[in-house]
Amino acid sequence: MTESEKSKPTYSPDELPEYLPVYYKRLFPYSLYFRWLNYGGVQKNYFTNREFSFTLKDDVYIRYQSFSDQQEMEKQIQRQCPYKIDIGAVYSHKPKEHKTVKPTAFQALEKELVFDIDMTDYDDVRSCCQGADICPKCWPLMKMAIKIVDRALDEDFGFDHRLWVYSGRRGVHCWIADEAARKLSQNARGAVAEYLSLVKGGENNVRKVHLPENIHPSIERAIGIINDYFDDYALDKQDILGDKESWQKALAIIPDDNLREDVLKLMEKEKNSKDRWESFRMRHMSLVDGDANIRKSRHCCKEIGLQYCYPRLDVNVSKGINHLLKSPFCVHPKTGKVCVPISVKDVDRFDPFTVPDISQLCTEIDEYDKKNKPEVIEGDQPTPPKRRMKDYKKTSLMQSIEVLEQFVTGMEKGWQEKRLAMSGERWDQFPWAMFVRL
Repeated sequence: MTESEKSKPTYSPDELPEYLPVYYKRLFPYSLYFRWLNYGGVQKNYFTNREFSFTLKDDVYIRYQSFSDQQEMEKQIQRQCPYKIDIGAVYSHKPKEHKTVKPTAFQALEKELVFDIDMTDYDDVRSCCQGADICPKCWPLMKMAIKIVDRALDEDFGFDHRLWVYSGRRGVHCWIADEAARKLSQNARGAVAEYLSLVKGGENNVRKVHLPENIHPSIERAIGIINDYFDDYALDKQDILGDKESWQKALAIIPDDNLREDVLKLMEKEKNSKDRWESFRMRHMSLVDGDANIRKSRHCCKEIGLQYCYPRLDVNVSKGINHLLKSPFCVHPKTGKVCVPISVKDVDRFDPFTVPDISQLCTEIDEYDKKNKPEVIEGDQPTPPKRRMKDYKKTSLMQSIEVLEQFVTGMEKGWQEKRLAMSGERWDQFPWAMFVRL
């Protein structure tokens, strides 16, 4: 541990009530947040009919919050200082007025298509941690998940606006904000999630991936991503063939009994996971094409890689239009870490262990203000005040807010074009259009 790491403040959940008022007053990105969820004001009442839920101190849970504009949202959040904020659907009526509406009339109409990937769903294949714990040895699972799902959403479904967010503790979320995604029915959402689900079966199922003879191109692309990580992650960090118990568990996935027994004999002869995997792979290649009896095992190397590394989605989170999901930039109450957006192009550099916690951020503001406090010398003329720097720029939260800004800015051109189309005007007739293009 470096000296700088030793000097960092240590977060304690008991201090959360002290830090939250500062965070919500000085750091929460209300303007960008509203620009995103208002979707350019193209559709009337889109923001006002959005449900938010707050979890307050002592697990007091308040659903069906809604706000008329950014100012009301800001005021309410700062007044209540929620320990957690969840975002829900856009309803047919204002959620805060739902008790005045007939239950049959109060309907969830739209919501972003969302995905929730939680490290606990990999407990059967990671050897380093269990439950809510994560470490550098298992975090590559989230890197692979982000890359695989993001590529499929882009190339297979054509979704352009995808926001990935660290959950603050043990997983990641994805928000797909394209209009087509927001309008999907529950059945369609379930179909997308099922399309992206490959590892299936409970803890009693030994083999959870079953590939057909002709593998779908999307799965082949996923296998390519897994192959980039497999040696370092599965063979080095997880050591999946490191001892007899481990290799028996991994090789139990091989469907053919004879091939499995043959490969198990090779394991004792090698000294580490890498050598064992290479012996297995070479033996498999030499037999599978020449022996018709073991053709059902032709993809077993790929199936092992997929079972240990392929994304595991919570389909129910994606399927339900009225399902709530933790908001970006809220604070995880147990870790104190901010739920920050992740840039997909920088996913390999993203480190959940350096994500700032709320105590660190408040300390960074104080230290910056103290360091940059203007000196006043008696008799001098007062120095003209400088333009006030936004508080988030004084902290390590700045890069994460820039990721959200890029996401929102990417959608804004489409909103401008749609508003003009609705008004009957041509987009390129306006002198400011050239600046929006930039």
